[in-house]
Amino acid sequence: MGTVFDKSRHMQHKGINYDTGTKTTTGGMTRENLDAATISKEIDIIKNELHCNAIRISGIDIDRVVQASEAALQQGLTVWFSPALVYAGQAATFTYITRAAAAAEKLRLRYPDIIFVTGCELSLFTEGFIKGSTGAERMQNLFRPFSMVKNMLGIKRAYNRRLNRFLSDVVKEARAQFNGQITYASGTWEKINWQLFDIVGVDHYRASWNKSTYGRQLQHYKKLGKPVSIMEFGCCTYRGADDKGGMGWSIVDWKKEPPQLKGDFIRDEQTQAQYLLDVLTILKAENVFAVFVFTFISGNYIHHEDPKYDLDMAGYGIVKIMGDDGQGYKDLPWLPKLAFFKLAGYYATGSVF
Repeated sequence: MGTVFDKSRHMQHKGINYDTGTKTTTGGMTRENLDAATISKEIDIIKNELHCNAIRISGIDIDRVVQASEAALQQGLTVWFSPALVYAGQAATFTYITRAAAAAEKLRLRYPDIIFVTGCELSLFTEGFIKGSTGAERMQNLFRPFSMVKNMLGIKRAYNRRLNRFLSDVVKEARAQFNGQITYASGTWEKINWQLFDIVGVDHYRASWNKSTYGRQLQHYKKLGKPVSIMEFGCCTYRGADDKGGMGWSIVDWKKEPPQLKGDFIRDEQTQAQYLLDVLTILKAENVFAVFVFTFISGNYIHHEDPKYDLDMAGYGIVKIMGDDGQGYKDLPWLPKLAFFKLAGYYATGSVF
């Protein structure tokens, strides 16, 4: 049958984002090497130690996303199949999403608990919606003061019209390939025509500027009468990261060799853990359909004993990568952070402990 929306149940899907390898702004990959044994171990931990019942699996390599999805489906997790071709043009992205939908359908015929995600924040990650030839340029243009004022005043933006036309075509083709439920992972600045989708999906981070209104901001989505999924929310691992929300990653200078933090920051795993618990408490009260913590692992944010080079501070992973010489967890190259244990406790019991 697949997933059924039950309005009487709080937080039907308790999930986490799982990256199988995504292209970075510097041209590398977040997870250069990821073998079947590692995927199997990590999925097992997500199901049996984190107590997730859902997982959003992303990455640029569709075959790798399929591999991880099958491992998760075999474990009984509901998979939100979410491959993403970042920093590409619209034509290539359209073709890629069509291929991804066909791949997801092959899985769905064997495992019904799979939901297809038709993209993530395409206005930033795909060319031609917001002015700028790179993701960084588009982000700069989107979040410049004049643009932010327009958004706050509710002025209709041309990029939203372009995006919705594109999504209309994409969804039509995706539905021709995939016969299950479909959603999209939107940025809060994107005004999506949700009539196209079965589930409303939004990447919704809490930060200093929306701390008092975070829950209320979901009312617009809930009024649409469809299940609402929080596709991403999370926090980095330094003091003050909870105030930066979705921009916490920006403290790394990737132009330096080796990369280092842009100043003096204090590592604080409690900040990350408390952020997740606070936001989960709000989302449970708002009776959202699904939640996905961002993220299980931030593959290119390596932990270092020297705070200057401790890139894990700027990563959203609830595990820290130990590097070549670090002692890992269950023969994996990472160790759980405090957020790992706090999230596991919450998902197991439904309450803060």
